[in-house]
Amino acid sequence: MQSPDTHVEISREGGVQTIRLTRPEKKNAVTEQMYGAIADALTTGDADPGVGAHLFCGSAGVFSAGQDLSAFLEPGSGVPPQLDRFLDAQVLARKPMVAAVDGLAIGIGTTLLLQCDMVFCSPGAVFRTPFTDLGGVPENASSLIAPQIMGPLWAFELLCLGETFDAERALAARLVNAVLPVEELEPHARAVAARLAAKPPRALEAARALVRGSVEERLAVSRRERQLFFERIRSEEARAALAAAFGSPRRN
Repeated sequence: MQSPDTHVEISREGGVQTIRLTRPEKKNAVTEQMYGAIADALTTGDADPGVGAHLFCGSAGVFSAGQDLSAFLEPGSGVPPQLDRFLDAQVLARKPMVAAVDGLAIGIGTTLLLQCDMVFCSPGAVFRTPFTDLGGVPENASSLIAPQIMGPLWAFELLCLGETFDAERALAARLVNAVLPVEELEPHARAVAARLAAKPPRALEAARALVRGSVEERLAVSRRERQLFFERIRSEEARAALAAAFGSPRRN
């Protein structure tokens, strides 16, 4: 099922809800409409007793090239409402989230994975968060979660230096659970999601909550990051960085 212009395809197979980004002509760069569709899918899936796990996938050999920052540069604009919902929905999700990553996972394409419970990638996966290069700061609670998962040194390299991680470095840094041949990637991730979905749901939810830690802390950090991100991305420093990287920012 896919609503017009959302570029997000939602499907069900058994207890697994698949959330697939389908904007390959833009390397699955995420629009505000896409953020809203993903937030809706997570919220409705969590409320549906027939859904036991969420599976994120890309398309056409790309997970996501991130967000077109030019959409956020209007003077006085705040956090777009659908992005706000998307960021909150990941933290508040009660059911396991699994991801299958092939190709680019840039910016939000990487920080989304930090919110997931299990992540698998192909040898061609590429992870990068160029936040500081563009005059911004980390988002999606990544400043909290990445050090917990990877340790502070790897997290600083990813989030502050903006270093590119290939599949093997991502595995070494514990950003992914396993690297699989591309033809095995989605079937394996789907099988893992199905195993999770088949478990007693309340026991799984309780165990997941224990492993993930404080929802309140993640939500507070995510909201603090996004306010600072939008302050920074509209600064003169960020405008200069964006102009150097892409030319004059395009207005939507």
